[in-house]
Amino acid sequence: MTKILLLSDTHSYIDDQIMKYVRQADEVWHAGDIGDLVVTDTIKKEKPLRAVFGNIDNQDARKEFPLHNRFFCEKVAVWITHIGGYPGKYNLDIREEIAKNPPKIFICGHSHILKVMPDKKLGLLHMNPGAVGKHGFHQVRTMLRFEIEGESIQNLEVIELGKK
Repeated sequence: MTKILLLSDTHSYIDDQIMKYVRQADEVWHAGDIGDLVVTDTIKKEKPLRAVFGNIDNQDARKEFPLHNRFFCEKVAVWITHIGGYPGKYNLDIREEIAKNPPKIFICGHSHILKVMPDKKLGLLHMNPGAVGKHGFHQVRTMLRFEIEGESIQNLEVIELGKK
């Protein structure tokens, strides 16, 4: 079993509240708009990190992290990208690829809107953890945590860190 902490849109912000949950995870996944790489460097000191760069990220982040990160966690195919859309309204840049080769979990950030929903047509689970940073229009800072065991995605939780 692998315990995952999923976050996005830190916009250079990291604090003890976030790090408390980082320490409880086996892996941390970041769906872009990292901001200052101090954020990812701090996380990597504690746990393995899988991340993508977002639209606000500079060349340093773009050198370190890909635009799309596809991998397996246990037996679950995962695709993380920053701007991906959601079921029925996927970004034009990925629409063809996701239809041809859908992952089991599709993760994006960007909107600052927490959303978890199945795509029954493609047989995947779409996740957007919202935004955990303090920059943007969101009112409450959010993350997701869940477990992967074999082919199973389980114990999904929304973590609210309060108002920004």
